[in-house]
Amino acid sequence: MELRKLPIGEQSFQKLIEEDCVYIDKTEYIYHLIKTGSYYFMSRPRRFGKSLLLSTIEAYFLGKKELFKGLYVYDVEKKWAVHPIMHLDFNSQRYDSPQRLDNILNDFLCYQEEQYGSRPSEVDLGLRFMGVIRRAYEKTGQRVVILVDEYDKPLLQAEGNAELQEEYRSTLRAFYGALKSTDAYIQFALLTGITKFSKISIFSDLNNLNDISRDKQYALLCGLTDNEIDKFLQPYITNFANKTNQPYEILRQRMKQMYDGYHFVANSAGLYNPYSVMCALNKCEFGNYWFETGTPTILVDMLRQSNYQLQTLVETPIDTIALDSKDDLQDSIVPLLFQSGYLSITKTDENDRICWMDFPNDEVRDGFFRFLLPYYTTIQKSQTALEIDSFIFDIQNGNIEQFLVRLQSFFADFQYDAQTTPEAHFRNVLYIMCKLIGLKAEVEYQTSDGRIDLLISTDQFIYIIECKIDSTAQKALQQIHRKRYALPWILDHRKVYLVGLNFSTENRIPIDWLVEEYNKISSGKKTHKSSDKKLQKSSGKKLQKSSDKSSEKILIKIRKYPTITQKELAVKLSLSDRQVNKIISKLKEDNKIRRVGGRKNGYWEFVN
Repeated sequence: MELRKLPIGEQSFQKLIEEDCVYIDKTEYIYHLIKTGSYYFMSRPRRFGKSLLLSTIEAYFLGKKELFKGLYVYDVEKKWAVHPIMHLDFNSQRYDSPQRLDNILNDFLCYQEEQYGSRPSEVDLGLRFMGVIRRAYEKTGQRVVILVDEYDKPLLQAEGNAELQEEYRSTLRAFYGALKSTDAYIQFALLTGITKFSKISIFSDLNNLNDISRDKQYALLCGLTDNEIDKFLQPYITNFANKTNQPYEILRQRMKQMYDGYHFVANSAGLYNPYSVMCALNKCEFGNYWFETGTPTILVDMLRQSNYQLQTLVETPIDTIALDSKDDLQDSIVPLLFQSGYLSITKTDENDRICWMDFPNDEVRDGFFRFLLPYYTTIQKSQTALEIDSFIFDIQNGNIEQFLVRLQSFFADFQYDAQTTPEAHFRNVLYIMCKLIGLKAEVEYQTSDGRIDLLISTDQFIYIIECKIDSTAQKALQQIHRKRYALPWILDHRKVYLVGLNFSTENRIPIDWLVEEYNKISSGKKTHKSSDKKLQKSSGKKLQKSSDKSSEKILIKIRKYPTITQKELAVKLSLSDRQVNKIISKLKEDNKIRRVGGRKNGYWEFVN
């Protein structure tokens, strides 16, 4: 069966239907929205379907019934009246000067004035907007539909520039004021964006503007639910599974882990990012598609300027009222991260007054911390993936010394912001690394005797890490023993390492560490101790032999590309088939990997 085209990034409803693309039917929500109110505002993250939503509403109000055949609204709507549409899209410009905003508003009004006329007395943007709305109604006999896409883009791009942002506020305040003055001529209005800037005043002046961003009955208006994916996209998931030789159920679960989990309203169905889902199904490959389309550096600036402790993003309860608006840099960054799609509601108290947040899925969690890493360390953006893969390899294989040497290098020559304390920076980098290595890693893990600064768990190893600032590694290790941090794992089959780590605020790096293997028989007595590593002395193990390095690279590639074949490994690593075969044979002999599938088209996976 030939599959229909997937609408990747498609924002035109008419084009989507005419080209026979897949459309997830949201018209039941749209119909209810239109029939029960007139003025709405909705915030959703980028690439979440806001532009397609506005385009669908536009087609409905233009009376294009034929486009809706087979959809919910086709059978329930009887009138299909044609209304004048004024669709303003802020996506097309970069707003780095007041003139840029004036230009796009002027262009929008000139287009409307070509159709409905103008008057010499309409000398500013607000008066011109009022005039075209009134004349559109008088000329057509139908009330006007106002659709505004990404209304907040000028304001977001001006974050950090108080003077420019105030100019934008003043311009938009006067422009949107026309909506209230021409209420008698307006049938429907919907403004969309990422954030709600309450102090812009359009929300106070337009007191009839209904914010449905966290309204339960419209929680599923944008984004995809599990039911919608199973109903409309099942053939594409089957195609993905067949092409990658994976069981359908396993692939479906991985899709859920990667892209599901958005909750803009407590106790609602989880939502998938539609852009990422469509990209993954089209390419038959999981990736961080949403994140790769761009992340505003303003988020990093706010985190660093506020000296924010990253682990509190998912631990600290927040007043739900605070999620509804974003005004200044002085505000908490959590509402902006929530509205932008980086955090999701996981639970609330009984009265929905307090909520707790977390990253919605693997794509966001991984992408967020990969994006942050170069801003908190000396790692270059181009080297982020390689460094993370190396970290994973070291932790998985018990190379704790090499892990610590890598960590030390991350801090070297890093320039702190004036408002950032070294202690806070050290902890933030450790937290970022924990999240990035994709293993079970927890900061400040609670035991009966205290909190472990950092706990990392793999199938074979447990790492208990205690950090000190301007102290000694010995004192950190002594605290692990004194508070019996390792005791919960005395019956665990895995090898347990105790790590004392000391950071220097003068040198701005970890300057020494001690590593011990936990002796479970004697309940914590030392069995061996690694040498004390000092900045001035040799740090880390000697370079491995080339064959060991090739083995490491192959394991990294197998982890990164789970279905990679032996031939593809040779190409990616610029090795001969014979070299790869020799290394693979040794890894198989050591019971580190095993073959899945036939010899010709099979691939390798890790042995649990």
